[in-house]
Amino acid sequence: MAQAAVIHKAREMVSLLAEHQDFHRPGVIDPGRHLKLGVNDISELREGLTAPDEAHVDRLIRFARSWDRRAPLLVHCWLGISRSPAAAAIAALAVEPDQDEMALAERLRLASPFISPNRRLVEIGDALLGRDGRFIRAIHAIGRGADAFEGDCFAFAIKPGDELPVRPLPAGTD
Repeated sequence: MAQAAVIHKAREMVSLLAEHQDFHRPGVIDPGRHLKLGVNDISELREGLTAPDEAHVDRLIRFARSWDRRAPLLVHCWLGISRSPAAAAIAALAVEPDQDEMALAERLRLASPFISPNRRLVEIGDALLGRDGRFIRAIHAIGRGADAFEGDCFAFAIKPGDELPVRPLPAGTD
């Protein structure tokens, strides 16, 4: 994670980890611009676990809208497969609301064959961003990602036409 933050010159970060999961924030990330959302990777309520809820997604949307877009926003979870791709897509729609949901979902799938965005985060994001089910349908349309024990670090364009960083992504980071 630290290597990805340095390579891409990220200064802001969103972490989606279980409430007591230990994680060290990379030194290049401004502590005041690090949003920590204590959620488990679940799509249904389960006793003893914290499901993403409207308050979490509202905080994510507000954080994304205050992001200084001169540098990339680093979004991560434990495996890089479910919570972080959903959160990154929600952030993209929050800052570029005029874009097509299906095109966004397709950019995500092209960026990583492994992602399976968290359904609960997507449903809440769809509602809070007023997408009328289009975001849910788009994510459903790209299907479940390929089997993986963990994801891989990936980058995707927030909106069509945005250039991606030309620096290679470090292998094995999430």
